[in-house]
Amino acid sequence: MDIKLSQCFIAVDDPDAAVAFYRDVLGLEVRNDVGFEGMRWVTVGSPEQPDVNIVLEPPLADPNASPDDRRTMAELMAKGLLRGVIFTTHDCDATFERISGAGAEVLQEPMDQPYGMRDCAFRDPAGNLLRFTQPLK
Repeated sequence: MDIKLSQCFIAVDDPDAAVAFYRDVLGLEVRNDVGFEGMRWVTVGSPEQPDVNIVLEPPLADPNASPDDRRTMAELMAKGLLRGVIFTTHDCDATFERISGAGAEVLQEPMDQPYGMRDCAFRDPAGNLLRFTQPLK
């Protein structure tokens, strides 16, 4: 079987803040920016991985979602309970300094993990968990 990851989705409640974070802080490139029925989807990705996309999408991007569903999604986002993304980096400590220096919410400073990685963690502007890992030598 020949399969590869193409896209993953991250719910964001403020596309402008998300773009500023993912583009300006993380250095990802904006690949697409589409609006439809009052909603907006922005596709970003690493220049080093042109075939992998992260789609920043509205929470509950369904115009038929109930008010209760929208409220529940907003509460989950506010608590940071939605899944995020794990990135790899060649220098976890430098990555940490750059992102924390930009004012991102720090969840974990760089530390060596027993499973052979050094990693750190942040929340993006919508509250999603982002981890940055570096293999230990």
